Amino acid sequence: MIKLVQMDEFTFQFFLSQSTRDYAEDKIKAGVWDSETAMRLSQDEMTRFLPNGLYTEGAYLFSIVEEETDTQAGYIWFNVSEGRQGREAFIYDFYVFEPFQSKGYGTGALQALDEEARKMKVTRIGLHVFGQNNRAFELYKKMGFLVTDITMSKEL
Repeated sequence: MIKLVQMDEFTFQFFLSQSTRDYAEDKIKAGVWDSETAMRLSQDEMTRFLPNGLYTEGAYLFSIVEEETDTQAGYIWFNVSEGRQGREAFIYDFYVFEPFQSKGYGTGALQALDEEARKMKVTRIGLHVFGQNNRAFELYKKMGFLVTDITMSKEL
């Protein structure tokens, strides 16, 4: 049903634009950044984590592709590094396009990621999920991710 295909430069440029915008919007919703500076801060973060774009060492950028039709259904970006317990992956961005949501593509993509990570000898996968993104939180729990840290705030 799902396969991961390494991004080409054209797909990467689309991903970078959408991911930068979405990250800024999520930071605004979370109350961490203000709307005047969010895009600049998001661009700075992308430059920091992907200094060589698609060719950044340790960064893996994949399109989530529906196998039967060869249609892109989303994307996933993760980095791999050496951690205290061996090779670790960290998911920086994971997005299933709206027409494919709630149809098993997220589950399939995470299963495909597990397979890809095992090939890379990764022993642990981490991620961050924004508190307001309950849909993603529930998917990650279903796929075996455990809460390792919780940061909370309230408005006064």
